[in-house]
Amino acid sequence: MEPKHSSNFQGIREAVIVLVARMQHSSISPPVTGMNSYGPALGCTMPGNSSYLQLATTPGLAKHATFSQAPNQYWPNHGVLSWDNKLVGAQVLLTRLRLFMNPGYPYETTLRRFHNETNTIMCSYLPAFTIFNRTRGGLIQLNRGHLRRPRPLEYVVNAAFLATVYGDYLEAADSTKPAGLHCGPNFFSVDVLRDFAKTQIDYILGKNPQKMSYVVGFGNHFPKHVHHRGASIPKKKIKYSCKGGWKWRDSLKPNPYTIVGAMVAGPDKHDGFHDVRANYNYTEPTLVGNAGLVAALVALSGDRTTDGIDKNTMFSAIPPMFPTPPPPPPSASKP
Repeated sequence: MEPKHSSNFQGIREAVIVLVARMQHSSISPPVTGMNSYGPALGCTMPGNSSYLQLATTPGLAKHATFSQAPNQYWPNHGVLSWDNKLVGAQVLLTRLRLFMNPGYPYETTLRRFHNETNTIMCSYLPAFTIFNRTRGGLIQLNRGHLRRPRPLEYVVNAAFLATVYGDYLEAADSTKPAGLHCGPNFFSVDVLRDFAKTQIDYILGKNPQKMSYVVGFGNHFPKHVHHRGASIPKKKIKYSCKGGWKWRDSLKPNPYTIVGAMVAGPDKHDGFHDVRANYNYTEPTLVGNAGLVAALVALSGDRTTDGIDKNTMFSAIPPMFPTPPPPPPSASKP
């Protein structure tokens, strides 16, 4: 079937689910800045332990978890959610907490900083600005086209997910006024965040100069030489050593098995793509990449509504942050 892009996600959702248990893992890198704030951010929102909020908003930790104090050090990765950088995820979680709970003092100063930086991140995704380059076909270059950070699509799907859910949070936070964000003096509605996400997902699903879906099995034109052992080595009840499997890696024949739903690494900064199994910078799928793809597809699918965000019960596990007001005094008894 021909890709219908982001207007119809039913087939692609089903395809991606099949992949989750089958994909090989990408290389593991040590945690860096952002993990220290991501853990406490999850801790205070999921199990309801308010001590994690105190830790996440500790001035010393917050100082090292922002780019404002050292822009030259943190800016290259700022706004790029990845295996190595969870900072933007932590900032979105803590901004959601501020929008829906407004915990006030003593957390407000740090939460406001995270909120402002989350807005800055979302503004950097928009095509109206030039923080990140785009290919001629419109793919945002969150990896900045570097060969040291290949697999551009895994960064793109994460950004598409974050932009969509952040827009939903802004809409759900206050329904009495138009939802949006300020980028400098300009106000943008949340529609621009969803439009950004949809154009990026559409690119991945086939609306690109190659007219290729970078999700295996979606549409008629997708990668046939995916860098994946299970999909490229035929089942012949023969055990191959690591080097023995290289002949399948280097084979020019298409994979004998279609790894349905796998999102490959993606094109280069010129929209070029080489469907070559040995070149994993183009054809390797990863769990971390598909995790972001599933998240983005789910966030964008279905009717646009904030009914799915129940801000009244989302933080029900968190104990009250303010003391319960005392009961009213008893009424005076009549003599």
